[in-house]
Amino acid sequence: MIDLFNYKRREAGMVDVGAIQMGGHNPIRIQSMTTTNTNDTEACVAQAERIIKAGGELVRLTTQGSREAENLKNINVGLRAKGYMTPLVADVHFNPHVADVAAHYAEKVRINPGNYVDPARTFKKMEYTDKEYADEIKKIDERFVPFLNICKENHTAVRIGVNHGSLSDRIMSRYGDTPEGIVESCMEFLRICRREHFDDVVISVKASNTVVMVRSVRLLVSEMDIEGMHYPLHLGVTEAGEGEDGRIKSAVGIGALLSDGIGDTIRVSLSEEPEAEIPVARHLVDYLSAKAGHMLIPAGEAPQFDYLRPERRKTVAVGNIGGENVPVVISSRINNDAPGMVSNVDTRPDYIYVGDALPDNRDKTQKYIVDFNAWQGQENVYPIFPYNATPFISGIKSDVKFLVLQFGAPSEEYLACLKQHPEVVVICVSNHQNKLGDQRALVHELMLNGIPNPVIFCQMYRHSQLEKSDFQLESAADMGALMIDGLTDGIWLMNNGDMSHSDIDATAFGILQAARLRTSKTEYISCPGCGRTLYDLRSTIAKIKEATKDMKGLKIGIMGCIVNGPGEMADADYGYVGAGVNRVSLYRKNVCVEKNIPEELAVEHLLALINADKQ
Repeated sequence: MIDLFNYKRREAGMVDVGAIQMGGHNPIRIQSMTTTNTNDTEACVAQAERIIKAGGELVRLTTQGSREAENLKNINVGLRAKGYMTPLVADVHFNPHVADVAAHYAEKVRINPGNYVDPARTFKKMEYTDKEYADEIKKIDERFVPFLNICKENHTAVRIGVNHGSLSDRIMSRYGDTPEGIVESCMEFLRICRREHFDDVVISVKASNTVVMVRSVRLLVSEMDIEGMHYPLHLGVTEAGEGEDGRIKSAVGIGALLSDGIGDTIRVSLSEEPEAEIPVARHLVDYLSAKAGHMLIPAGEAPQFDYLRPERRKTVAVGNIGGENVPVVISSRINNDAPGMVSNVDTRPDYIYVGDALPDNRDKTQKYIVDFNAWQGQENVYPIFPYNATPFISGIKSDVKFLVLQFGAPSEEYLACLKQHPEVVVICVSNHQNKLGDQRALVHELMLNGIPNPVIFCQMYRHSQLEKSDFQLESAADMGALMIDGLTDGIWLMNNGDMSHSDIDATAFGILQAARLRTSKTEYISCPGCGRTLYDLRSTIAKIKEATKDMKGLKIGIMGCIVNGPGEMADADYGYVGAGVNRVSLYRKNVCVEKNIPEELAVEHLLALINADKQ
């Protein structure tokens, strides 16, 4: 079982993957995937070398057919000739025979349960009798066992890689589009592995939706524990996108799990050059692994909290905070530091903390927070109290008040205060080595005592503007599990450095959007690309972003091919999917509405579709 408050790495079995081991007491491994044509030996070797030099410990390549699978031999030879022993992983979809071939030439083969034996999904509701369902599982057994035997003979490891976007119609018919369905799709194959005494297995359960991804992995770990399985886990958020948004989204999902000690290898899937993924993954692993060996947090878990199926904590609404309100963003502007200046209206903080004095150029429509001893009852201005000022809360008449608390402070006084003052919003801070455990502990203490006051999580960082990426990754990772747990009524990111206020504010809103808690801009669900990609992914993403930059609140999927396309776009409003060489199909949700459009016309057709739906 996961200890909610004290970090400990999950104990996984050890798996040999070529020259390296994962799981057990081995470090968390970093990997990426090539985007080159797997038949182009020279290009694949060169790109794999760049990934390895950046710090990648495994390199995955797509193998659409037997020809690509067989060419893994030449790529392997090319890398070994350069002195690299980095394992190669073959990525197989739709054709189990290709997996059989790849097992001879790669150190690991990834198969997708959703399309390994089951037919490609049609997104049509299908009914199966119990016998029909059992017969389909038998087909998996008949096809999968010979593959495992080939892997045994060649000392090849296997990744059972379930993608939310490629669940089979069979699984969907029985479980729906749920984490339970994702987990069962995986467990069907794991049970066969265990029965056949095949232990060199790694598991991945991925989704573009961070909430689905995290909940599915949590549930999978629980189910494996029940059945006595301890396979290592590979973590990743699929189709995370590019740039800052892709980094924040990946950090929210991967960070939420790594923070709980779950994960033995990770990939940060960015729509960029594959080697660009490696330093991002490295920073996440190093940052979150540093909490190992922290001082014990003596906390108790609230019985109403469900780690596997969390719901938002029930709180009273205090102004626009808590209750049914979306989580708010607080930002700091101290010492008259441009407090009225907000460069982007879409990332305008809900509240601005200004210390002990209101700004000279105060915006009367903006909500401000001031130190309690400087509060004078002005409109849209609210007091904040440190813990040692709790006795003064009763003496100030304000509809909204803020109280800074940290777990471990004597609780008798502040619990009594919160019971008497439902207008108080808790600002939960931590300077503990394990911030997640410490902040969870405070909220669970509130739940154990029946305290419904809203909670805003506040984090302090120390980064320069040049370290903006580190700030984004760390803050997103720290907040990830708290948001997935349903504990978050707002976030407050502080930074002791020269980072711009606009970047800090944008990061806060980006984190909330990545966790599906608040939408502030159009989201692009774009795949990282691979050898299957059927058009120039990066230039296409740029064109679509430019064409839709003024549209608010949309989710647009940009997928290189059909493998995960419609499925991972299930919660997107529109999809742009490679259908063939220089051909694109357009989707509304997961329904194809235009097929095989010439690539040079596809963006124009996408805009026309969006605009037509507005009318």
